Amino acid sequence: MPSTRAVPVTLAEIARIAGVGRAAVSNWRRRHDSFPARIGGTDASPQFSLAEIEQWLRENDKLKEIGGRELLWPGFEALGSRDETGLAIAEAGRRMRDGEVPASVPPLSDQAGELVDEAVALGRREGGREVFEFLLQRWLDAHVRQVSASPRPLADLMAQVALTARPAPSADGGTTVLDPACGAGHLLEAAARTQTRAGAARVTLLGCDSDPALAALAAARLAFVVDEAGGAGGAGGTGAAEKPGKSGRTGTGGARVTADVREGDSLRADPHEHAAADVVLCNPPFNERDWGYEELSTDRRWVHGLPPRTESELAWVQHALARLRPGGTAVLLLPPAVASRRAGRRIRGALLRSGLLRAVIALPPGCAQPHSVSLHLWLLRAPEGTGPAEDNGVLLADAAASRRAAAGREGGVDWDALGDFVRTAVAAYGSGAAELPDCARRMAVIELLDDEVDLTPGRHVSPAPGGEELDLEDAWSGFGEALAGLRAAGRALSALEPAGDGGGGQPKTTVGDLARAGALTLRGGQQPPDGTVRSGGPGEGGLPLLTVPDLLQGGGPTGWLHPSDVSGRGMLVAMPGDVVVAGVIRAFAAWVHQGPPTVLGAQLYALRVEPEKMDAWFLAGCLRAPSNGRQAGTHASSASRVDVRRLQVLQLPLAEQLRYSEVFRRLTEFEEFRGRLDELASRLARDISDGLATGRLSAGR
Repeated sequence: MPSTRAVPVTLAEIARIAGVGRAAVSNWRRRHDSFPARIGGTDASPQFSLAEIEQWLRENDKLKEIGGRELLWPGFEALGSRDETGLAIAEAGRRMRDGEVPASVPPLSDQAGELVDEAVALGRREGGREVFEFLLQRWLDAHVRQVSASPRPLADLMAQVALTARPAPSADGGTTVLDPACGAGHLLEAAARTQTRAGAARVTLLGCDSDPALAALAAARLAFVVDEAGGAGGAGGTGAAEKPGKSGRTGTGGARVTADVREGDSLRADPHEHAAADVVLCNPPFNERDWGYEELSTDRRWVHGLPPRTESELAWVQHALARLRPGGTAVLLLPPAVASRRAGRRIRGALLRSGLLRAVIALPPGCAQPHSVSLHLWLLRAPEGTGPAEDNGVLLADAAASRRAAAGREGGVDWDALGDFVRTAVAAYGSGAAELPDCARRMAVIELLDDEVDLTPGRHVSPAPGGEELDLEDAWSGFGEALAGLRAAGRALSALEPAGDGGGGQPKTTVGDLARAGALTLRGGQQPPDGTVRSGGPGEGGLPLLTVPDLLQGGGPTGWLHPSDVSGRGMLVAMPGDVVVAGVIRAFAAWVHQGPPTVLGAQLYALRVEPEKMDAWFLAGCLRAPSNGRQAGTHASSASRVDVRRLQVLQLPLAEQLRYSEVFRRLTEFEEFRGRLDELASRLARDISDGLATGRLSAGR
């Protein structure tokens, strides 16, 4: 039956529900008199009743398979309150799994209760785990600025680092994993996957978060993991229990899994105070001032010193150590300032002297929020017995500078290369191997115990470690190829001769006139809604997002969108062969798109030519002339926009366009070779200078 909820939806949301573009919904509205009337909004941005839209879509056979889940989300979003929405999704997840409501669940409004009923009914039809994960991801995307979630590749990497550093399970064959600031449970879920695949006989997941909605969502999420394994877990103080009659399998490891997620402040009143964990994984809150400095000043966890008020991260580090059993391992994601701030040098020194801090690994920017920062992984290990920890030095690794870890997707994080680099470095360090990967170095503790105790890997690790030969041969070979290509393109361009009349007599037209004549179509990109942009390389089926800031930074796309966010919101996708124009003076450019389908952000335009009337390379070559951007600019400043319709194009027949097109291609090659030559020359100058200064290159006799 159609929903009776009076929830407003926009044209973009209708498009998402129906699995079509926004233009298709606008066409339905114009062509069908039966299309529901708007109930709010404006003429430019109308709103419609979700119940009426659902009924109309069903009656007109326009509700695709995607509609079931998509119809749910607008109702949850309309609840307004972040906490109520999160608690309602968590309650739906619990009921999809258990079929009953625990007594400890906070009361929900009638509207939220109705949504929970609909979600549970849909979960029975389409799979409870799938429906819950869909709603959870939408909630996280909608509140991305308030909730910092560990991306799945990073969560897997942290769990794998812990396993690499501590491969052996406890004596009983089990592993207890604790996350004292678990958020929505990403790290604990990754730990369950990693430990079961490694052959652990039993995995106990312990989580805690001070945010009631996050704690409830994590408990519901991990309950599905437990069910798949054949165990059972509780949340909110109910503890963990086992459900009989199950095989106890999850993933491929065959382990039994239990989970216990509680709401609470781990620093002030830890509900897992008496836990002894084999592994602690944590992505703690950053830069908190109100973490309990006054009331916790005499806490016994501060074995290495009371963390300063401004060093909340070092409080989390010592909390993690206090919860480890002998031989246990902790992996924390921390901001880079923790490794160098003067206020924390005394505690860093104590961690080094005690042998508890084993590694600091700098990750490339983009791995997690904040995406512009190179975050650090800290690896800590509790001693096996009562004696001091083994003195194996400290591993400092800079994945942000490693060519091996960065040799992946342009503009994103190559998680495969990054994971391989980090795991290799940690494994080599743990085995005592003398040879470490590039950008990784084993340092004696005494070398780090100076006045600053600066543990920033980039301060101690160079891109080419001592003893390793500089790879100059490939660089010189590439330099020679780029130089030869530049010369070849230059020779072709040098044959051009000035026009007899100075070019002033050539007839010109504008993009606007060409569009009206049907020679091309012009569409403009738009700003994606908050919460829809993912960072790093595109996930499965994802589409890269190109923005003006990406162009200003000289790189490719740094974000991506899920296909449903593209089709459902009418986003512009540039296809191979389209001419892309940046409509801002300071980033003005035009080129023929030759990569994969790419979503265009605001102030980017796609021009699609009619091949029998216009050549794309000729069009791009005419448009990118610097004088064109200046003439079509709306203001005099560098931040002004370009009126793309006013850009001028030579008015030539197609046969002559093709001759110009070949020259424009040569000019593009000339620019590409020049850029590559500049990059290689800078790299050679840097490496040669560094090699001479460090003695790895000889100046001859």
